[in-house]
Amino acid sequence: MIRWFWLTLFCLLVSAPLAAQSDEDFDAKTFRGIEYVYNLEFENADNEFNELVRMRPNHPAGYFFRAMVTWWRILIDMENEQYDDRFYDELSTVVELCDKMLDKNENDVTALFFKGGAIGFRGRLKAHRSSWFDAANAGRRALPIVQEASSLDPNNYDILLGSGIYNYYAEVIPNEYPFVKPLLLFVPRGDKEKGIKQIRAAAEKGKYASIESSYFLMQLYYQFEKDYPQALALAMKLHTRFPNNMLFHKYLGRCYVVTANWEKVKEIFGVIAERCRKNQRGYGASTEREAEYYLGMYELTAGNPEAGLKHFYRCDELSRKLDVDGPSGFMVLANLKAGNIHDVLSKRDLAMLQYRKVLGMKEYRDSHSQARQFIKTPYTK
Repeated sequence: MIRWFWLTLFCLLVSAPLAAQSDEDFDAKTFRGIEYVYNLEFENADNEFNELVRMRPNHPAGYFFRAMVTWWRILIDMENEQYDDRFYDELSTVVELCDKMLDKNENDVTALFFKGGAIGFRGRLKAHRSSWFDAANAGRRALPIVQEASSLDPNNYDILLGSGIYNYYAEVIPNEYPFVKPLLLFVPRGDKEKGIKQIRAAAEKGKYASIESSYFLMQLYYQFEKDYPQALALAMKLHTRFPNNMLFHKYLGRCYVVTANWEKVKEIFGVIAERCRKNQRGYGASTEREAEYYLGMYELTAGNPEAGLKHFYRCDELSRKLDVDGPSGFMVLANLKAGNIHDVLSKRDLAMLQYRKVLGMKEYRDSHSQARQFIKTPYTK
C-alpha cells in the first residue's frame, strides 16, 4: 500500500504550470478538471481535458492532464494493469508535442515542464511495476529538464514540487532502502530539509501543484518524519476538500491510528468499510481489508473481543483473495490478533491454532517472535 511513493525520486512528479496561457476559459477548465480528478470524478475530468485538447490540439496541456485521469484510474487500483499501455501512450504523445515546441524554442518553459512531468510519470509507474532500472532511468532523464525549467522561471512555485521531491527523497530513500544506492551513483545528492521547504512552498503558494504538493507533504510527514500532527492536519484538509478520494480518506484514518484516537478510527474506517461494501469508486477489496483490520483493532482496544474477531476474520478472508504472492502483513497480523482474542476469551486451543498458523507464514515485522511468546504465555489484555 505504500510502495507507490517510495521511489518517487525516480519520477519527479511535476504538475505543469500554464504560465504561458492567458485564455481564462482554458484556465477555468483546467482548474475544474483538476478538482474532478482528485475527487475521482473521472468522466467529468475527461470532459474538461478533452475540451483543452479541442481548443489547443498542438499544445501538450490537455494531453498531459488527460493522462493524469488515467494515472488516477491506475492509482486507486494498482493491482489492475489494464490502463498501463494507455497511460504510456498518452505520455508519449505529450513528449512528442513538447519536442516539437522545443525544436522551435529550446527555452520554452511550458514545454520543458510538461516533458519533465511526462517522463517522470512514466518512471513512476515503472517503479510501481518493479521495473527499477527503467524507473531510475526516467528520473535521470527528467531531472535536468526540471532543473532547466527552474532556472528559466525561478519564481514559479509550481516548479518547486519536482525539485522538492527530488531533494527530499534523494537523501531519504538511500538511507531507508540501501538497495537503490547503486542506481544513484550518477545523480546529484539530495537535501532533505531543502526538499521539505520546497514542497511546503509549492503546497502553500503553487497555482497548479498545490494539491499534489500537499499530498506528498502529508506522506513524508507520516512515513519518514513521523510528524503525525502535521500529517493529520494535511489529511484532514485534503479529505475535507475531496471527500470521495479514498487515498486521502485512508490517510486520515491511518493518522488517527498512529495517534491512538480510537473513536475517530472507528468513525473513519467504519465509513470506509461501508463505501467498500457499496462499491464506491476507489473503495475496493484492498481498502476494505485495511478498514476491517483497524476496526478489529478498535474493538480489541475497546474491550469488545467478539466484535473484533469478526473484523479480523473478514480481514483474513479478503487477504486470501488478494495475496496472490504470499501472505501480506494484514493477513499475518489479523491472524495474530485473532489468536490474542481467543486467549482473551479463554479459548486456548483456538489461540494456539492461530499462533501456529502465523509461524507458518512469512514473517512480518516481529510476528514470529510474538507468536512464539504467546505460545509460551497466553495473551492478556
